[in-house]
Amino acid sequence: MEHTSEDKVLLYNSRFLGTVIFMFGFLKFFEPFHTWFHTQIATSGLPPSCIPVGIAGELAIGLSLLLASSFRRKLETLFTPLVAVASAGLIVNMAVAIYVHLQPAVPAAVLPLGIKPPLIPLVFALLAGLNLLQLSRSKAARPVIGH
Repeated sequence: MEHTSEDKVLLYNSRFLGTVIFMFGFLKFFEPFHTWFHTQIATSGLPPSCIPVGIAGELAIGLSLLLASSFRRKLETLFTPLVAVASAGLIVNMAVAIYVHLQPAVPAAVLPLGIKPPLIPLVFALLAGLNLLQLSRSKAARPVIGH
């Protein structure tokens, strides 16, 4: 089965996002990332329950994208819904990250690369949006009528 360039973009983008987002979630168990994340949540005004939810979300999103892209043929019927839900979840996750970046009380020192403008979460939200766009254009996402 030959993959189109759009399919390859979806596959490689999903692998990239899965790897990076899973890594972001995993690193939050270790210092200094653990303290930085707690400080981000505390100083942004979000409730403390956002800490485990945020970490679990990043791990689940990353793992979903990695599994879907790594085992695409074995998970053929699950590929599209798995990538779609994970990509939509990543957009929500990045919307929260953008909110955190924009809070004046959150110091730049506890943000990724010390960058206060929400450039990194915007890029990841756009890449997740690209996944959703590619899925909507994909033949695999369209049901075959009459079969």
